[in-house]
Amino acid sequence: MEKLLEVKNLCVSFNTYDGEVQAVRGVTFDLHKGETLAIVGESGSGKSVACKTIMRIISSNGYIKDGEILFNGKDLTKASEKEMENIRGKDIAMIFQDPMTSLNPTMTIGKQITEGIIKHQGLHHEEAKKKSLELINLVGISDAEKRYKQYPHQFSGGMRQRIVIAIALACNPKVLIADEPTTALDVTIQAQILELIKDLQKKTGAAVIFITHDLGVVANMADRVAVMYAGKIIEYGTSSDVFYNPKHPYTWGLLGSMPTLDIGDNDLYNIPGTPPDLMNPPKGDAFSLRSSHSMKIDFLIEPPMFKISDTHYAATWLLHPLAPKVEMPINVGRKRVSINE
Repeated sequence: MEKLLEVKNLCVSFNTYDGEVQAVRGVTFDLHKGETLAIVGESGSGKSVACKTIMRIISSNGYIKDGEILFNGKDLTKASEKEMENIRGKDIAMIFQDPMTSLNPTMTIGKQITEGIIKHQGLHHEEAKKKSLELINLVGISDAEKRYKQYPHQFSGGMRQRIVIAIALACNPKVLIADEPTTALDVTIQAQILELIKDLQKKTGAAVIFITHDLGVVANMADRVAVMYAGKIIEYGTSSDVFYNPKHPYTWGLLGSMPTLDIGDNDLYNIPGTPPDLMNPPKGDAFSLRSSHSMKIDFLIEPPMFKISDTHYAATWLLHPLAPKVEMPINVGRKRVSINE
């Protein structure tokens, strides 16, 4: 399978009044043509920062401290702003969490879709309009001619998110980054948007990076899953690997905290404590203070990525041959997750 994107040892920091915040600490992953990679973790784990860095759209106080981002063999960390302007939207596009902050309230929907088409594809206005109308229909909005002339406030939340998807797809990007695209929507609309992204991916062949804090959202979407905690990827594998055979205590916690229809009132698990301060990252395993399975070594030495199989890796000392055998909690088992196999 063709490899489109390689992120190698990416480190991203932010300068604040109090000091340096190490938001992303040595993240490595790759992305292949046509696949969906889900990056999951709590708020503040670094998943959005890592992906915004791919687009080079982090805030002005942020900077790439180390690492490479290879897209079609070119290192985007060394690309000029002009080069990135030609890549954003055309080759790599992003769907943001809140459509109201993504759309310009003073511009018609049609103009917002066509401007990217005109810039990156060099089409005349009439050709760009025709493609825009096709995109509005493609994302499931009827009466495209009427909608083309309307403003964002005239659309519902779900329809606005569909327009944001249409804008992202306007120039046929090779990589589509979806940053919590359904968080602000109700459950019914959320399911429709997820199905829409899956359907459009099949039609366009784009590779998708799906960022979320909710493992349940990506259970039936992702080919591979990267679990992030405290700026690092701590488990990485296929969906089946991560959902059915999780190895890191943090992944157990995320899965255990997923609500299901058959769970009792007192059975829902919550991960104790809070993520560490990334201004002063912990010395050993960043999850050690929150885990009931921590050993002395967890507080002293950071665990390496242990290989579980050819597709599955996890950074926990519990996988060391000399570590005590710890069973996965019963409420994190297969019965709690539904994946179409």
